[in-house]
Amino acid sequence: MPESTRTTGIAATATATATGSASDADLLAQTAIAVRDAGSALRERFGDVVRYETREELMRALATNDDVALDILRPRLALLRPDARLVEDELAGGALPAGEWWVLDPAEGNVNHLHALPDWAVTATLVRDNQPVLTAVHLPLTGETYTALAGAGAHLDGRPLHVSPTSDLGLSLVATSQARPDEDETVVRRIGSSITAMLFDALVVRTSVPATLHLLNVAAGRIDAFWQFAGARADLLPGALLVTEAGGRISDAEGRPWTPQSESFLAAAPGVHTAAVTTLSR
Repeated sequence: MPESTRTTGIAATATATATGSASDADLLAQTAIAVRDAGSALRERFGDVVRYETREELMRALATNDDVALDILRPRLALLRPDARLVEDELAGGALPAGEWWVLDPAEGNVNHLHALPDWAVTATLVRDNQPVLTAVHLPLTGETYTALAGAGAHLDGRPLHVSPTSDLGLSLVATSQARPDEDETVVRRIGSSITAMLFDALVVRTSVPATLHLLNVAAGRIDAFWQFAGARADLLPGALLVTEAGGRISDAEGRPWTPQSESFLAAAPGVHTAAVTTLSR
């Protein structure tokens, strides 16, 4: 089991994994089918730039995409896990009540979809007593499906994923996501300062949304570190489990154990995690 699994609590406990691995593995396979089907429906809507002139028009367009995917995901996941509740607010953060919850982002990178940009996905993550148990992330335009099961590794279409072996932040490609339009000014300024610090210390800094796609790349060893301040559960939980199961380290920006209540997030290859914490803490 990766060191980050033992130290951060991202994955389920060994006991839960040992007793539930077979059923959870089957559940993950069915979840992957559901996100692929939802992604196919969104792909049919993709192509032309969706024009809007007001915030209200933008929100309606975003909600329409969400509803197309949710109309597929909700009944499928309810059949798979009848007692699991569904997190309705994809932008919410913090801890969940005890029990099982589906954390969904039906159109992760929804604004990109509306602008005919390719960086968007469909995600579904099962959280059990505030620990992510499994996740499936589908990229409809490439046909790729990323999956992770607590204690059983992370995979891309069945192939194991491993984080980068990089040990030099100065040779690293790192990434972050921008603040929300209504984010607190302190958070916005902290993001700006962190980007400046990384521009001095890292090789290349990428800044874009959504967070999940950056985290897929960390899990696949293409990006060496990703950080974010604030953030929603649906933004971070899928990638957190994928990176952990691919051998990466998860913490907050100060190097402390990350939970959904944390005010910052860092996912990195083990060889650059400490250096990334030092840079972000300046």
